[in-house]
Amino acid sequence: MYRSVLLPVAKEDIKDAASWYEAKKEKLGKRFTLHVRQIIAVIKENPYLYAIRYNDVRTAVLDVFPFMIHYVIDDIGEKIVIVAVLHTSRNPDIWGTERNKRNS
Repeated sequence: MYRSVLLPVAKEDIKDAASWYEAKKEKLGKRFTLHVRQIIAVIKENPYLYAIRYNDVRTAVLDVFPFMIHYVIDDIGEKIVIVAVLHTSRNPDIWGTERNKRNS
C-alpha cells in the first residue's frame, strides 16, 4: 500500500471546506472530512484507479460532496501526494495562480 502525503495547501482546502460545511449544518464538516479520508484510503490501496485529468495529476471525485481530490503518484517513494481538494466548479488552471498569490 502507498502512503499519502498532503501538501499544506491541500490541508487548507480540506479545512476551509469543512469549516464552510460546519457553518451550514452541525457535524457536516466532520462528515466531509471523513469522506475525504475514505477516498484517500481507496487511493492508497489502488493509486491508478482514477484517471489522469491534466499533466500527471489524477482526480478522484467525492461521491457525496462536489469536490475532487487532485493527486500525483510517486512510484519510487511509494506515496501519493495530495496537491489539492477542490470544488468541482473550480478550474485547476486558475487555482494554481490563486495559490501562488495566497502563499506569497
